[in-house]
Amino acid sequence: IGASSEKVGGSALVEMGLTVALATVCGPMECTRRSEELPDRAFLDVTFKSAPFAPSSDRRIANPRTDRRLVEHGHLLKRAMESALLLHLYPKSKIQIIVWILADDGGRLCAAINATTLALVDAGIPMKDLVCACSAGGNGDSILVDLNRREESSQAGQASVYLPCAMLPQRGTVVLAQCEARLPSLSALENVLDAAMEACRAVFEILQAAIRERASTILAARTGTATIENAFPTFSS
Repeated sequence: IGASSEKVGGSALVEMGLTVALATVCGPMECTRRSEELPDRAFLDVTFKSAPFAPSSDRRIANPRTDRRLVEHGHLLKRAMESALLLHLYPKSKIQIIVWILADDGGRLCAAINATTLALVDAGIPMKDLVCACSAGGNGDSILVDLNRREESSQAGQASVYLPCAMLPQRGTVVLAQCEARLPSLSALENVLDAAMEACRAVFEILQAAIRERASTILAARTGTATIENAFPTFSS
């Protein structure tokens, strides 16, 4: 938490396996366009970007406004955050969220959701609950969680099941569940969804520990008991 040195309200860097997501939050701020002014709540402006060096294979520069996958992920991220944010407290204002995928080895939507949650907490934006995300699936009888790029792809002609899930763990509410694969039965879907929800609860414990660590650091700095460590040690020849 607090990963960006830019003038932003909050920021967070999350690593899930080899996937790295950086989220920054600005606001609440004044709306720049009249169409963004909502009389009863704040407008959530979400931009989902991917660095050119993020994927291991395709190194094209993707436009976040026109790339279909980035636009879809930004829309899903916005819907997940709107389910937890208390936007009615800031009418006629705007909250800007920018997510950068710095390394992509699969599961970038889940990493982006977790990074955005921590950045919103760092910015002091009130929320009902933390939004925690993790994926589940596989291409065999066993169910895997937090799938990487290789586990997401189909192997030996067998289609892989990939289900990203986001939930409010303290309320037990699922706010996002998307599966594009064809499952043999309803019980198979329930098993994959249960595994994803259990993984989200495990992510919740990690996010909660990071928030406590950040709060203790800020409290120590405020009371004057914080210690500054040299991040660039010198080595004698």
